[in-house]
Amino acid sequence: MPHEYKAIALNPPAPMADAEMERTSRAYLEKMASRHSVREFSDRPVPLAVIEACIATAGRAPSGANQQPWHFVAVQDTDMKARIREAAEAEEAAFYAGGGGDEWIAALEPLGTGVEKPHLTTAPWLIVIFAKRYGKRADGSRYKHYYVPESVGIATGFLISALHHAGLSCLTHTPNPMKFLNSLLGRPKSEKPVMILVVGHPDKGAVYPAASAVKKPMAEILSVR
Repeated sequence: MPHEYKAIALNPPAPMADAEMERTSRAYLEKMASRHSVREFSDRPVPLAVIEACIATAGRAPSGANQQPWHFVAVQDTDMKARIREAAEAEEAAFYAGGGGDEWIAALEPLGTGVEKPHLTTAPWLIVIFAKRYGKRADGSRYKHYYVPESVGIATGFLISALHHAGLSCLTHTPNPMKFLNSLLGRPKSEKPVMILVVGHPDKGAVYPAASAVKKPMAEILSVR
């Protein structure tokens, strides 16, 4: 990373008229409104080039001090996906056996989740997102990363949007705890696994829970001053 400030002239896109901006923003809203998390995936392959382009988009996200504190592991290998599923289902079994607490488990009931996660092996790709707690210099000394959860959250949003734009479906999966992912995928202790994104084409019989289609109205998510 550079250690001194150097300015580069911005080359912005051609300015839009207000009406065009509104049409464009509405079109993007409609596109993203068709996005749903699904649990039934087809095993139809997805080219690595598509996954790479979507992750490159995620890598364009803003981050604290431009430290880009994220790492993505794209898993296609059948055996590795099976090992991840086995470990994830073990954590889910403990969660649903009471580890998650009654209130949390009750909140999940309308979404139809459970212990078994066949999508982890059916879908062609799993993208595991790691947050890098700190960086290391060439001499091995550490340096602090800033706004890590916020930065990784923004990059994940970019990634989900890019995947949907590419015509793919994804599912956010967060078994708790997720430390098993470090050892399975050979990632250092300095990285915290944040999420597994299950990625692929939806199965012909794919459904999504009605409860997930209920979104808060604008009055509840926006204040204008």
